[in-house]
Amino acid sequence: MNAVPPVLFVHGIRTAATMWRRQLAILGDAGHPALAIDLPGHGSRITERFTVDGALAAIDEGVAALGGRVVLVGLSLGGYYAIAYAARHPERVAGLVAAGCCAIPSGWPLGAYRGLARLIGRLPDHGLRLHTSLVRVLLPPTGAADALAGGVPLNVMDAGLGATGTLRPLEGLSRYPGPVWLVNGAFDQFRLHERRFLAACRNGRLVVVPRASHLVSLAQPERFAAVLRDILDEVASDRPWPIVDPVE
Repeated sequence: MNAVPPVLFVHGIRTAATMWRRQLAILGDAGHPALAIDLPGHGSRITERFTVDGALAAIDEGVAALGGRVVLVGLSLGGYYAIAYAARHPERVAGLVAAGCCAIPSGWPLGAYRGLARLIGRLPDHGLRLHTSLVRVLLPPTGAADALAGGVPLNVMDAGLGATGTLRPLEGLSRYPGPVWLVNGAFDQFRLHERRFLAACRNGRLVVVPRASHLVSLAQPERFAAVLRDILDEVASDRPWPIVDPVE
């Protein structure tokens, strides 16, 4: 059995590294090294403008902090940038877990999302009350607390979505030669192009978590942790996994 590289977690938009607290605790209890980073415009880096180069540099700093080679786990916004990083630096990524990011970030869906974000940003509190209320309704209490603990950087939305619209995740997946796991909640609205993402992978698996929403690691943290443990076991053993069909 091979030694399993450490795990680097990359968060979604409007949250921070704190969203991974439960996963870090589970891996820590197992003695497995792991780190969650903040992207520009979020958490400890909230004053930085979000850019593609800045996001990839933040991931690279995290990889270096963990020794130079990792299992890279990104959710939503973090998933898109994890894909882009793995495509550029495949030698530094032993395995890629892209969660909640199986929608091509372009065209009318991205335009509608940016338009909605701009409208919400015009509210007197820039949408803070609406955002926190939705998080607390849609997630279990611990998941909501983790999602909100790093602050709510609502002003990052336009820059973050605009930058992400320049990415080409299908091309990125086709360039990365290592194993890829696409992990989605069964009720995730970002599953629009799930099959196209899977087909783009050279060595891809699809895992759908039952009764989970878009923020799968926060909505179903124990199920997500179980999936991650299986992934780490596979990275260690090089055993093949079958593709798992979506659960509707």
